[in-house]
Amino acid sequence: MLEDGRVLSNVVAGQAVHAAWGGVVPELASRAHQEHIVPVVEAALREAGLSPAALTAIAFTQGPGLIGALHVGAAFAKSFAQALGVPLLAVDHMRAHVLAHFIRDTEDRPLPEFPFLNLTVSGGHTLIVLVCSALDMVAIGSTLDDAAGEAFDKGAKLLGLPYPGGPRVDALAAQGDPHRFRLPRPVVPELDLSFSGTKSAFRNLVLPLRGPDGLLSAELLPDLCATLQEAILDHLLHKLTLAVERTGITRIGIAGGVSANSGLRSRLVELAATRGWTVHIPPFAYCTDNAAMVAMAGDRLLRAGRTSGLDVVPLARIPQR
Repeated sequence: MLEDGRVLSNVVAGQAVHAAWGGVVPELASRAHQEHIVPVVEAALREAGLSPAALTAIAFTQGPGLIGALHVGAAFAKSFAQALGVPLLAVDHMRAHVLAHFIRDTEDRPLPEFPFLNLTVSGGHTLIVLVCSALDMVAIGSTLDDAAGEAFDKGAKLLGLPYPGGPRVDALAAQGDPHRFRLPRPVVPELDLSFSGTKSAFRNLVLPLRGPDGLLSAELLPDLCATLQEAILDHLLHKLTLAVERTGITRIGIAGGVSANSGLRSRLVELAATRGWTVHIPPFAYCTDNAAMVAMAGDRLLRAGRTSGLDVVPLARIPQR
């Protein structure tokens, strides 16, 4: 629940069911959404101290994402908005990640000034976005294949780490030597990125290191995690630096689940200090997928009068260029 940009409640329902499968299973995600959506909304209203009648609009994620889970959210949002007689706001998930920077919380942090560049990195997407205003954004670079977050998670699975693997790779990488092993860096034209080659190269590195039992020595894990993380972050920051040089814009934001990565945060801050950039990093709570960022995006749509009709449909893919 959001009021004038301030979070009144931001309830998250975990989906631990995916841990048993080592990744997100679309059908299980849809069922989990169905199971949790009513209790989560009730909890959010209770935490905010509001009744449904106090709501002035309903925002929901139209896409991109898993179509089954999107259908659950869209159906509930349309029914809720119609029952309350309030506007319905269809939100682009990737734009919502960028607008998480503008959530006003208890922290005294400056908000980005327009225009700025945003590196949006998650399990499903990797984009360099030119943000001219809250409603005017264009992706000037994107992954040609896999996302950075997927490379982290697939790498973690190769190492036998439990899902979600990205945070575990980050924690182990802090203890390891990124130079003990070597991974090639992708060569991709312009501002686009690629992580499929990094995944393949890491697989070729890891498999011969496994013992007869198919397991890796625990002693190898920190160095392998550090090697993988260094390769992914090198590629991200190289392309971000190139984007700054091309545009001349030195105000930088990061968003998406991978923006919670401590290695990315610290390296970006160091890079900014040497190059004179201004960096904006959202609090951890608003990096991974969350309702507050969707509410913030909905707030901007509502202010611009860009509401949706009840015939709006969820979209698994929304072009970002």
